[in-house]
Amino acid sequence: MSSRIVTPATDRLLSVDELRARLRQVGEQHYHHRHPFHVLMHEGKLTRGQLQAWTLNRYYYQSRIPIKDAIVLSRSDDPQFRRAWRKRVLDHDGEDTPEGGIERWIRLAEATGLSRERVVSCKEVLPAVRYAVDAYLDLVKNRSLLEAVASSLTELFSRDLISLRMNALRHHYPWLSGALDYFVARLDQAPADAQFAFEFVANHASTYAEQELAIQALREKCDILWAQLDALYYAYVQPGSPTSGAFRPEETRNV
Repeated sequence: MSSRIVTPATDRLLSVDELRARLRQVGEQHYHHRHPFHVLMHEGKLTRGQLQAWTLNRYYYQSRIPIKDAIVLSRSDDPQFRRAWRKRVLDHDGEDTPEGGIERWIRLAEATGLSRERVVSCKEVLPAVRYAVDAYLDLVKNRSLLEAVASSLTELFSRDLISLRMNALRHHYPWLSGALDYFVARLDQAPADAQFAFEFVANHASTYAEQELAIQALREKCDILWAQLDALYYAYVQPGSPTSGAFRPEETRNV
């Protein structure tokens, strides 16, 4: 997390290609694909209990995504934008049925051995995870619409991580192989969402200063994702000290 983003020594408006490159640089340096917790997951070194902790805590983030998107949607007076962004809410909440990303995540958590009730209650979520996720809601509520949209551009990088994660889970934790529907759906959803969001940012960041605000918003979103994994690593890997009242695995075997 110590890498510094190199900014051009100019305040001229970046071209679309230059803006895309700057955003991708943020992902390369700060996206959570390199976090030690994810590295352990992809190497098959997490226990069932640690995976339970991950799915339970990550559920709090997943459950707030449609709330985040509803906030973004409500801030625009452009019906065309609202129609396009509404898709994100339905992707997670489901449309005519609850079969959306949240439901799929619950099934993943159940496959680790957790009960639905335990997961959706969010009673055992780590405080630091809760604070990080709530900070994301504050960002999209209190910053400009441009920054709120730009913060979603972690989807520019997520498809590669999702593919890596699916392969790793199937290989190292085959007992989860039948519960990866959430990731399968995101393989198509994330790139489409990223394209729309990037085009919005490219079209609405009309000054170099606004482009920098968009880039910084993405950096802050990356920090929010990283902070959640920091909390998980501290509580369940090293030193392994979850807060009182937080989830505590009942066993630590990797089976």
